[in-house]
Amino acid sequence: PRLTKTRPFPRFPPVYKRRVVEAAGSAQNQKRGLPRGQAVPRRRLPRLSPPLRFADQDPFAEANAEDSSVGAGSKDYVHVRIQQRNGRKSLTTVQGLKKEYSYNKILKDLKKEFCCNGTVVQDPELGQVIQLQGDQRKNVATFLVQAGIVKKESIKIHGF
Repeated sequence: PRLTKTRPFPRFPPVYKRRVVEAAGSAQNQKRGLPRGQAVPRRRLPRLSPPLRFADQDPFAEANAEDSSVGAGSKDYVHVRIQQRNGRKSLTTVQGLKKEYSYNKILKDLKKEFCCNGTVVQDPELGQVIQLQGDQRKNVATFLVQAGIVKKESIKIHGF
């Protein structure tokens, strides 16, 4: 037979004291407008950096302003943008590559190079657009230049 040790249940649960940041009559509390004698509970600070705020900015505002001022000459650019998905997730889009290139082969090389997933989406206005997971704007720009697909001057990187 197997013998197990049993511990008796404690009679009284442990008492946890409320921890405070500052003393009851500190100058910080007076700045906050608290009367003397009240204590402020300790706050836990987040360990991660704050999430990226994409909703505050329009990623296409820069391109729209350039399109209206430049006119038909803006078709020569390759636009690399970032879009927010949910939370800290983001999506990188590449648009404006020449139609003579095979988008699927470029996408396959991008996916292997940056270890991310992606797809080619057919858009009625913009034509074929490459989408990659994550913020890959700088990586995509350097890849396109090194592969000789576009020149460095003809790449526009959008977003903060």
